[in-house]
Amino acid sequence: MSDLPFTLDQLRILKAIAAEGSFKRAADSLYVSQPAVSLQVQNLERQLDVPLFDRGGRRAQLTEAGHLLLSYGEKILTLCQETCRAIEDLQHLQGGTLIVGASQTTGTYLLPRMIGLFRQKYPDVSVQLQVHSTRRTSWSVANGQVDLAIIGGEVPTELQETLHIMPYSEDELALILPAVHPLTKVATIQRDDLYKLQFIALDSQSTIRKVIDQVLSRCGIDTRRLKVEMELNSIEAIKNAVQAGLGAAFVSISAIEKELEMGVLYQANIEGVVVKRILSLIVNPHRYRSKAAEAFSREILPEFAPPGWKETPAPSSPIPPPKLNGTASEPES
Repeated sequence: MSDLPFTLDQLRILKAIAAEGSFKRAADSLYVSQPAVSLQVQNLERQLDVPLFDRGGRRAQLTEAGHLLLSYGEKILTLCQETCRAIEDLQHLQGGTLIVGASQTTGTYLLPRMIGLFRQKYPDVSVQLQVHSTRRTSWSVANGQVDLAIIGGEVPTELQETLHIMPYSEDELALILPAVHPLTKVATIQRDDLYKLQFIALDSQSTIRKVIDQVLSRCGIDTRRLKVEMELNSIEAIKNAVQAGLGAAFVSISAIEKELEMGVLYQANIEGVVVKRILSLIVNPHRYRSKAAEAFSREILPEFAPPGWKETPAPSSPIPPPKLNGTASEPES
């Protein structure tokens, strides 16, 4: 076959339809008209001589051939992006893009400070921050859609041999109380006191909640005995609820620095217990690494890590990347 039966624009359209679930929303996301999207899909199906979508339902569903083309198409588009970034690197950080990933807490409270420092040094580099669950972030690094990421949860088992995972720093989980709570007058509270408090927590199915429960259990705290009176959907909402006197909570200490300085929240000390988790840096050693990513790792990461931290090289005999099936729709747990 001398000519390819598809174009990069057609692959972009296919990916957008699969992600958005409809031709109209895909057209809106690409800033083109719906008839233009439909025409491109019709041309693509005619050139390949196979149907790519099952048009029987309300949502655009890929056929088996559509899934196959999407799987390869995403790899092609990722390689195109890597090619463009490699060419941009010839300008020696006078341009280009850095894409950093993070799980929810690190992406909200840690990465913005890192990116701010990086932008001061390299104002011409465009920086994108993608904040998702640890699972989704890990897959984005594996797929080459993100240069590097800092996460607080565990990398999915199927990616642990593909990604290079390095301990980065410790994140303390602080027990916070309303500033006027009776226990604020006690220097150290007992572990059994925890079971008498009313707690505010994230939804029990959220990744952060599961990580916090795992860390608390490792510290000898029976999470089943904690009285969770209220579940909210964000750390900010939890902080506001505790500040309003509605209960206690465990949150990352990085999320409450301002509130502790202002005196609107109280960090309680638990006798004999320091609750910490490990934050990890993850990269994909099998993907192209831009000069911007190298500069971020070399100049920014050590500034926020423990003294003496240095990124370790990936193993000398790398394991090939996993087969990526439907990478755009990897579940967010």
